[in-house]
Amino acid sequence: MINNSGEKTMTLREEDLAKIGDYVQQKLPQWLETVMFQRTPHLWDVELRERVVRVDEELKNQRELMKEGFERMDRRFEEMREEMSRRFEQVDKRFEQVDKHFEQVDKHFEQVDKRFEQVDKRFEQVDKRFEQDDKRFITIDARFESMEKRFNRITVLITAGFAMVTILITVYKFLA
Repeated sequence: MINNSGEKTMTLREEDLAKIGDYVQQKLPQWLETVMFQRTPHLWDVELRERVVRVDEELKNQRELMKEGFERMDRRFEEMREEMSRRFEQVDKRFEQVDKHFEQVDKHFEQVDKRFEQVDKRFEQVDKRFEQDDKRFITIDARFESMEKRFNRITVLITAGFAMVTILITVYKFLA
């Protein structure tokens, strides 16, 4: 077939185009290798320099990113340190409050101990009073015992006297 400009052309079907595409895909890596080997050392040096420059720029970029990351980490650590310091201060304040509370409880226990000591002193005074009362009761018991002995003597004497009088009356009646 001849086109408008007078050149010979060929019409291709879809199958032909697909075969050509597959062929090019298979052969393209080999063609590129041959082109690469055909480069001159000067072209390799230029390409290597360009790669070195790109790698250097990328390393600089990575270094900057790392610096930023480290700065962010430092800020975060500083924030965490400040937060922990603030929390530790709060805990210290709570411990101080607990210590004050324990001191108050200790004072209260000391007051209770003083009250118990006062109660103990009162009990000791009551015990002394009971001891004095016991001594009084002992002296009173001694008086009662001596009185009982006297009454027993008097009872014996009165009984003996009545017995004597009865005997005398009986003897007088018997004799008289």
